[in-house]
Amino acid sequence: MYDYIIVGAGSAGCVLAARLSEDADRRVLLVEAGPVDDAPEIHVPAAFAKLFQTKYDWSYLGACEPGLDGRRRYLPRGRMLGGSSSMNAMIYIRGNRRDYDAWAAAGAEGWSWDDVLPYFLRAEDFRGRKSPWHGTGGPLTVSEGRSRHPLADAYVTAAQEAGHPFTADFNGPEQDGVGHYHLTQRDGMRCSTAVAYLRPALARPNLDVLTGAQCTRILFDGDRARGVELDRGGELLQRHAEREVVLSAGAYNSPHLLMLSGIGPAGELAAHGIAARVDLPVGENLQDHPHVGLSYLTDTESLLTAGTPENMRLLESEGRGPLTSNIGEAGGFHRTRDGLDAPDIQVHAAPVMFHDEGISPVTDHAFMFGAALLTPTSRGKVSLRSPVPSAAPHILHNYLTTEDDRATMVRALRMLLDIADRPGLRKHRRADFRVPGSLTDAGLLDFARRELHTLYHPAGTCAIGPVVDSRLRVHGVSGLRVVDASVMPTVVRGNTNAPTIMIAEKAADLLRGLPAPA
Repeated sequence: MYDYIIVGAGSAGCVLAARLSEDADRRVLLVEAGPVDDAPEIHVPAAFAKLFQTKYDWSYLGACEPGLDGRRRYLPRGRMLGGSSSMNAMIYIRGNRRDYDAWAAAGAEGWSWDDVLPYFLRAEDFRGRKSPWHGTGGPLTVSEGRSRHPLADAYVTAAQEAGHPFTADFNGPEQDGVGHYHLTQRDGMRCSTAVAYLRPALARPNLDVLTGAQCTRILFDGDRARGVELDRGGELLQRHAEREVVLSAGAYNSPHLLMLSGIGPAGELAAHGIAARVDLPVGENLQDHPHVGLSYLTDTESLLTAGTPENMRLLESEGRGPLTSNIGEAGGFHRTRDGLDAPDIQVHAAPVMFHDEGISPVTDHAFMFGAALLTPTSRGKVSLRSPVPSAAPHILHNYLTTEDDRATMVRALRMLLDIADRPGLRKHRRADFRVPGSLTDAGLLDFARRELHTLYHPAGTCAIGPVVDSRLRVHGVSGLRVVDASVMPTVVRGNTNAPTIMIAEKAADLLRGLPAPA
């Protein structure tokens, strides 16, 4: 018997396990479907794409997307200790204060910018110039990148030549501008939540971690969650919780597990022979940051040749060099039209060939920079394919299915093409690799439909309001919460790892009945 069972040892689950086990009289079980985070590619920053479509990846394939002419999109998610924080590009972005204030205005009590900022600061150990916008002494190391590739610098120069202001800190007073990203790295290596939170807590006798165990359903006693059923190597196990079960399985898997357990749209559950325990819009409101990039071949040495024995020794001995690159080293936040009160696109610039959703081989020196829609109006859905727990969920993002999203992406591509033509980048361009064949609106939109892929930021499928309350408790039952990016009412403007960690920090206090940090 445990006090708390946490399902999913990802960005949120590792935080919760560490924080809840600080109370020595509380027994905590952390359950992870994947293995331990022991592959070298996890910890070497520049190698993360080598984890795609391996045992460390859920490797989902989305449904046929109507806004992409029926194309399906690869949807990687981390399946190991640390979850997607062990497989992401390590960019530390909190989002925009307007995101959180909008949550609060819509009814998410306690989730305004002023409410959440203390949790960002508590989590952070910033290795840089002292700033009131950053915290020190927390578990999560945040630092400036140590690669600073010339091609990333060239992008920053070209963007300034195009009239975009430089910013030294996207987590400062305002997001707008172009610059280099802060990263969740410690001494040049990845600092996942498994490294930052879980590893220091593993010696506690009141914390158990069970890997290779996929949760198949939540166990109930009446309307109270009392535990979980697990499939571990074909053997079904049951583990029970005296206080609460917490789902931290992510925006695809948390709604999937709720629906398998009878919590979701009653009509859809009935079609799979599942009796609805609670009729809730679980799985709806799926959001993401769709991304479209431009790629050019270059005679400048890219990260293609970074994996030399010399560079590996430099990484291991000094924590620097090209293998510390997070790939998306530089970028920025921009407004594509007048009248906006915050950025509507984010750019990532990579000094390497990155194409075909990151799963095709790198064959030449190239660079890529692309734009992601920060506030998409398209909404997708996660639903059941089958009542069999091992069957992957049905995931439809509905990318580019609204006129607003299509128009914003066309404006974003025009902005990128303008930057590409500036001297800072033009001198590095040998030939076009992946660029629009036509500069008409129709041509740019056709290019976007072919090249668009996820920026790995799914959110919103168990949103505060429709599915959980402001304390992240699932409506209609007791002893059950959801703590991950799925609870976001709207996806934040920026990379979602730092906000997910913040959500877990705040949830730990909610579970323990503690006040917010001063």
